Order: sequence, then structure tokens, then C-alpha cells
Amino acid sequence: MSDAYEVPIRDESIRLGQFLKLANLIESGAEAKEVIADGLVSVNGEAEFRRGRQLHVGDIVEIAGASARVTRDE
Repeated sequence: MSDAYEVPIRDESIRLGQFLKLANLIESGAEAKEVIADGLVSVNGEAEFRRGRQLHVGDIVEIAGASARVTRDE
């Protein structure tokens, strides 16, 4: 696993599907739906199957060997 890169968000939380797009880990919402349904996305080391999962600062999302950490946009 590579080191997670930081992706700042404006609000207190963000939905997983939105974060995947923001972090440029996927191309579209449709792709987010597919990769999440297929169990290819993990949050904090556990497979996540809910596109609407709320992520908060400090959460780490992994897909296909890439990792992104939710950080606060100051």
C-alpha cells in the first residue's frame, strides 16, 4: 500500500461516491457505483459497499492500490 495523499473537503463530511470523484480515483458517478458495488473500495481498511457512506476528516479511502485521506480545507 502506498502512502495516502491528502484530499481537502470544505464541509464536515462528504459521501464516498463524491469523494472518489474529488480525489480523482474514478471518472464518474456511474463508475463509483460499480467499483463500490463490486467491493473494490475500502474505507479505513474495511470493504465499503455504500456509495452514500459519510466520510470524515482522517478517513482513508483505498481503491486499486491508491489511497486518499480526507482532510479539512482551511
